[in-house]
Amino acid sequence: MNVPRELKRWMAFGSGVGISIEGARGSESLRICAARVRPTGARVLSGFTVEDFHRQPAAEWGAVYAAALSKLGLRSAPAVVILPRQDVILRQLSLPGVSDADLTSAVAFQMDGLHPYEEGQVAASWARLADSQTVLVAITRREVVDHYATLFAEAGIKIAGFTCSAAAIYSALRLLGNVPASGILVVDPSPTGGLEVYGESPARPLFSAAFDADPERASALAAAELRLENPLEPVSLAQLLGADPALPYAAALASACPRLSLALNLLPEDQRQYSSPLRWVPSAVLGVLLALLLVSMLLFPRYENGRYLETLNAEIAKIQPQATRAAQIDREVETVRARTALLDTLRRHSKQDMDVLAEFTRLLAPPAWLTGLDISRDQVIVTGQAEQAAPLLKLIDESPLFEGSEFIMAPTRSQTGETFRVRTRRSEVAK
Repeated sequence: MNVPRELKRWMAFGSGVGISIEGARGSESLRICAARVRPTGARVLSGFTVEDFHRQPAAEWGAVYAAALSKLGLRSAPAVVILPRQDVILRQLSLPGVSDADLTSAVAFQMDGLHPYEEGQVAASWARLADSQTVLVAITRREVVDHYATLFAEAGIKIAGFTCSAAAIYSALRLLGNVPASGILVVDPSPTGGLEVYGESPARPLFSAAFDADPERASALAAAELRLENPLEPVSLAQLLGADPALPYAAALASACPRLSLALNLLPEDQRQYSSPLRWVPSAVLGVLLALLLVSMLLFPRYENGRYLETLNAEIAKIQPQATRAAQIDREVETVRARTALLDTLRRHSKQDMDVLAEFTRLLAPPAWLTGLDISRDQVIVTGQAEQAAPLLKLIDESPLFEGSEFIMAPTRSQTGETFRVRTRRSEVAK
């Protein structure tokens, strides 16, 4: 949701839970954070970790989760989950001039080229980055989504959505107002080894990648991708967001203020759960008050604009008949031009077809003779007999009117020679 920066502070109101799935495959841990957001800022309420949760009964760690959130009064708050980095493919599309109404069709048109998975096995979500023509696309296998959705359902945990680390960080920075104009470069150790890098710059609205390199090398590669004129000092995500662990905290902010976060959600809509609508009452009240203030400020300019529009419409009505007649004349001219072009094309095709017939008469001299000649705009199929059919292909291709000659069927021997059936393409000269 694109909200003016000055309004975000007053709409930032809520409490939420974020979960980050981290670690090597098969031994992942859940990093859980609860946070409260107010117009004055955000703070961590609680945080804990469920180690190696795959090897524990879902009901067991689900009960630990429920007990911890019940103490905070957040038992019914749905969580936002950050899927493991290795399970999500992140792509960025530049779609200048594409409206929000056409965004779904534009992304779907390119979707097959964005992932290596088979059709029907993909879960994807996308969102336009603020104040840019770039669309962030997250893609994962549907079985990954189904697996974690089932696991959290067995644990009794309400889930509002599945997202990726880049989308959560991007939203958290804008919710907290921590977006330096010069750019951002975050370098953190990855839970699965190597380094995870996140960055933003005036030239590139978002960059996210994993590197198997030392921090200096990873920072240099990221700076090159971001096209930074002045080098940035890499920072950790915990330093940037002011909370540790930072990823579940970013997810908790998205859970607390979903309408102010990037709408990138890999969980199917029919499986998403929402908290009580009462959480939006303060924001709604502030929104109504702000709307009344804006209406009062904009009332007089709108009145003036209305009068100006009426004057313009009156002037337009005066010259509308002349404009309509001019448009009609343009349409008549275009119709005549189209008919003339059609006649020229037909005349040209007749002459070109006669040239083809004359060329075959020249190429296939007696004793060769033809029994059939099929001429179309792109090719010619010729049937006949000759003493030897094999040299005909080269002979026909030597003509400037034909190319790519081939036998449709193998030549057959008869009493008077060899029967042939050849197909050849008409060159541009012959069309």
